[in-house]
Amino acid sequence: NWPFEVVNEGGKPKVRVQYKGSGKNFTPEEISAMVLTKMKEVAEAYLGQTIKDAVVTVPAYFNDSQRQATKDAGTIAGLNVIRIINEPTAAALAYGLEKNLIGEKNVLIFDLGGGTFDVSVLTIDEGSFFQVLSTAGNTHLGGEDFDNRMVDYFVSDFKQKHKKDLKTNPKSLRRLKTACERAKKTLSSNSQANVEIDSLFEGIDFYSRITRAQFE
Repeated sequence: NWPFEVVNEGGKPKVRVQYKGSGKNFTPEEISAMVLTKMKEVAEAYLGQTIKDAVVTVPAYFNDSQRQATKDAGTIAGLNVIRIINEPTAAALAYGLEKNLIGEKNVLIFDLGGGTFDVSVLTIDEGSFFQVLSTAGNTHLGGEDFDNRMVDYFVSDFKQKHKKDLKTNPKSLRRLKTACERAKKTLSSNSQANVEIDSLFEGIDFYSRITRAQFE
């Protein structure tokens, strides 16, 4: 189940987006280009200069057509995509795993994102050659799933304490999810986290706690 609608337009899949009361269809490349455009703007604001060239990363399991579509998205975003590289290779470079390397070394890259999860094994040879030996993962598992599990936990907690169902109010659920995202981050460095939301539902203040053990 995706949080958006996919439609068939001329034999090609497009994403249906509701904007200002009307619907509009976009290709996956156009949607990706919007993200790249925003990233380009953020980078330009930070660096204080115009960005024209870029290296774009993709999951290691992407096939040739997916890589080309990503490159096309970069072009739509006004970027000259110099090269498409695998995300685990980029991660290895970012952590400087190729520095001062003598001979060959195998490394494992663990990538848990908001909606996907990937594990890749790479060989780095003399710091200049990267080869992805194997990659596996789950395209429907990520941080958002952890958030949703915590939301379900507190929805049940609220229902038990107050005999009311938060799922009947989308606004209350959004506020709870935001609080759960904060609590999840707190649990990264603490053994417990408090969730405190004033007037969460029908004027009821909600105060609860979750431990790292419960979350795990």
